[in-house]
Order: sequence, then C-alpha cells, then structure tokens
Amino acid sequence: MKLKSQINDVIKNAFVKAGIEHEPMSVTEATKPEFGDYQFNGAMALAKRLGKNPRQIAEMIMENLDFSGIVVKAQIAGPGFLNLWINPLWIAQQVQSALHDERLGVSKRENPIKVVVDYSGPNMAKQMHVGHLRSTIIGDTLANLLTFLGDEVIRQNHIGDWGTQFGMLIAYLEETDEDGSGSLKDLEQFYKDAKERFDADEAFADKAREYVVKIQSGDEHCLKLWQKFIDISLRHCEDVYDKLCVKLTRDDVKAESFYNKDLPEVIEELLEKNMLTKSDGAQCIFLEGEEIPVIVQKGDGGYLYATTDLAALRYRANVLEAKRIAYVVDARQGGHFKQVFKVAKESGFVPEDVKLEHIAFGTMMDKNGKPFKTRDGGTVKLIDLLDEAVVKAKGAIKDKEGYSKEEVEALAKIIGIGAVKYADLAINRESNYIFNWDKMLSFDGNTSLYMQYAYARIQSIFRKFNGEIKGDIVIGDALEHRLSVMLLRFEDMLESAADNATPNQITAYLYDLATLFMRFYEHNPILKEGVDEKTKMSRLQLADLTAKTIKQGLDILGIEVVDRL
Repeated sequence: MKLKSQINDVIKNAFVKAGIEHEPMSVTEATKPEFGDYQFNGAMALAKRLGKNPRQIAEMIMENLDFSGIVVKAQIAGPGFLNLWINPLWIAQQVQSALHDERLGVSKRENPIKVVVDYSGPNMAKQMHVGHLRSTIIGDTLANLLTFLGDEVIRQNHIGDWGTQFGMLIAYLEETDEDGSGSLKDLEQFYKDAKERFDADEAFADKAREYVVKIQSGDEHCLKLWQKFIDISLRHCEDVYDKLCVKLTRDDVKAESFYNKDLPEVIEELLEKNMLTKSDGAQCIFLEGEEIPVIVQKGDGGYLYATTDLAALRYRANVLEAKRIAYVVDARQGGHFKQVFKVAKESGFVPEDVKLEHIAFGTMMDKNGKPFKTRDGGTVKLIDLLDEAVVKAKGAIKDKEGYSKEEVEALAKIIGIGAVKYADLAINRESNYIFNWDKMLSFDGNTSLYMQYAYARIQSIFRKFNGEIKGDIVIGDALEHRLSVMLLRFEDMLESAADNATPNQITAYLYDLATLFMRFYEHNPILKEGVDEKTKMSRLQLADLTAKTIKQGLDILGIEVVDRL
C-alpha cells in the first residue's frame, strides 16, 4: 500500500475545497508519536506566494480536511505544521487486507520499465576477491527489489575477457592442462605462473603475442582454448554466487568480447557526428568543462574501456530498450562514468529519456581503517571470506543441542552469509565501512542475526499457540497503532529504496520494525493467561504480518530466515 500517497490525496482534496492553487507537495512521516502519524509542512512554502502567514494556510487546510475516512484527527503545531492521525478502524482494515495478500499489500508498478543492472564484473584472469563483494551484493539486491516492484530487470555481468593478457593465459593453459580437466583451482597462482613464464621465456612470450592476434582474428584453436579458460574462470565465480545466494547466472554474462564487433561502429558514428579530435595520434572527445578528454581509440588502433562502455550503453538502450541503466561500481570510477554517460547522451547513443546511473559504493576496510587485506598483505579471496563467515557463525548459535550436525551446518551458512550481506547493505553504500565479525554476528543492533532472531521469536509464538487464527484486527492502544502504521509503510519504503538505489533504507526499516515489535510484544502479551480471545487473535495477526514483512524484506536482500534460533 502506498500509504503516503493516500494521505497526500487527503491534503490535495482539502486544497481544492479551500480554493488554494498549489505546487505538488508531500507529507512526511512524523518523527514522534505525539506529532501524529504524518506531518504536512507545505504551508510555510505557500505563505509568501499567497500573502498569508503559514498558520492561516494550515487553518484553511484543516477546515477543509475530510475526517470521515483515512484521517481522523489533525492538529496545527508551531508556525504552520499540520500533524495528522490516521483512523485506527481504517488502519485495521488495511493491515487485515495486507496480511491476506501474498504481496503483503505491495502493488506492482503501474508503469513498469526495463532496467539493466550491471554488477559484480569479475576479472577472468583472477579469482573473485573482497573487492567484488559490494558490487555483487548491492547489485543483486537492487535487481531483486526492482523485480519485486514489477520492473523488467535485466541482470548484466560485464566481465573482462578480452585483452593482451589472454594470449599469455591460454598459451600457458595449453601447456599445463594436459589431461583436459581444466580445474585451475588457484587462478591467482595460475596467473602468476603464466606471467613468470612470459617474462622469463622469450619464445613463450612470442607465442603468447601470436595467440592474441589469433584470438582477435577468430582462430578456431585459440578461441577454443580461450573459451575453455573463460568457462573455468566462470565456474569459480559461480561457486561464489552460489555461496552468496545471488541470482547471477551464466546467461547474465555480457563480456567485453560481446561488444568487440561494435567498437569500429562506435568510432565511425562518433566521427560522423564530428565529436572526435586527434591528439597525439589518439581519437579523443573533449567535453565542455572537463580538462581530461575521453580517449576512445589509441594511436595504434586499439580500443579502451570507454569505447566498450559506450558500445554497451548503445546496446542496452537501443537493443534491450532499457529505460534505466544502473552500474554498480566502485566510487573511484565516478569520473569515468560521468564522462561516458555524457558522451552517450551527446552522441545520441542513449536517448534523453533513459536514466543512466552510477551506483557508487565505498571501500571495505579492516578494523584499523585500512583496505581489507590478508595478513601478508595479499588480496582476500572472496570464497575464503565466505567460508570463514560460516565457521564463525557456528559460534553464534547459542543452543546447538536442539539441532543435528547437518542442521547446524545449514543454519551456520544462513547466519554467516546473511551477516556478511546485511552488514554491507546496512550502511550508506557510498561510505567506507569497517569489516567487523563481532559486530555483524551480534544479536544486538542492526544486524542480520537480530532480524533472524526477531523472525524466529515470532515463529515460536505460533508453535506455542498451535491453533486456528480467526477474527478481526483491532487497534487497541498506541503501540498497536504504531506497529500497524509501520507495517503499512512497507511499500513506500521499498519504492524510495528502489528510486534512490539505497538498500540501507530496507535494513533501517526492518530494524525499526523488529525493534518496535519487540516493544509491542513486551507490553502487549499475546498468549498470556488473562488476554481475551478477541485481543489474542488480533495480536497474533499483527505478529504474523510482522514476520511476513521481515521475511519479505530479507528475501529482497537475498538473506534467508530461520524458524528456530
């Protein structure tokens, strides 16, 4: 339910009745219970234009408010704020409706669009490392969220599979993979060994260079080896995706090589539009207000990242017909994307009505505030980090006696992977954050484990009750009122998180919801002796919708729940 829109409609109708012409304005959620459920503060913005003081305008609105439906009470505060309370009977009806809706009252968008989400982007010459974690998690969450809201989401994994190093790698693969098993268990070591061989053996280096030319010219043997190396590399990535419970598949891969045939066309079109200037032999685009040009072709005819990105944008906007293209990439690439997006629009590769976004994120730091590294200073492999998360999660399971060994293993995976993902998503994505095992595996604070515990606690209520839930929801006190309104705000929050690509809005909402439920449960007993049947049934239904909302929110984040903890 778009609760905020419905409250806005009440305000708009009051404006119409009062004969006030106004710009579109929006109510905001009240910051304290004594201020009501929502506040309207647009009176101050209108005061100067209408030649009245804000309080007069607030009075005019209040006199024309409809108190027979959603809004039951209003109060003028301060210089012209209007505090609004929602009718408890109306709230109860909407909560009941949401509870019996498989989408919990969240509607699908009336005008869905095609959205491309570009994320993860591993390098085929190396195993995935912690530097790929944030792109993968944030990107997958955004794709899940937009899909849930009804957009047609096209996941794109733009992998680096083209370039001079691949001649070296496939030449080395040809020599070392005699039995054709292609395991390459340690891609990092494979790359180092190949580079060492390349630097030490001139004959091998010549062969590697020849292979580059042969790959680019379509030589069947070299392409077969190249494809084998890519397949082996992708299998390593898929192991990580499986552990992380992200939805990227082989079908989502759109590698650099996919756009290779389009690169000459990109240059040709830019030339036709008189956008290129030769500088030191290279083809460049000089953008207004930018000191550094965008280089799209080197003097030797080679192409650059910008050329491939322009080809990808051209393909996504015109072939895939996406209306929103989001790149979930490290914040340090901000300058690059700013320029590429500008070129894409000025060249006409991307229509003006297509939204281009760089979904930037900060760096994962260790407890000393330095980039996350191994003890010897190397890059932490992502698969090792995730395995460690599962091991540490076992220590967070308080009562192992109630589980079999297999159940502990399964539970540890859900808790450990969930902890890593939630810790990342719970912060402003543009911020750097400190990776802290103790904090992310804590039952206290805004953590995945706290959310999983809240869900499990509600499930324990239903195990104890073990009966049929019937009757109507009745809003009996302030805590029930606040919890119900919070549940009805779910769709508004998801829409805002989707529009702004801010997963931390989801985690903040879930934390506030779980915390509020814990207070509700503490002060409003459900199964305690003496609670009348009508109240018990109403509170059970509120608990049920809370659990379902937590589960749906975590599902969008790619995190599982557990029934017992």
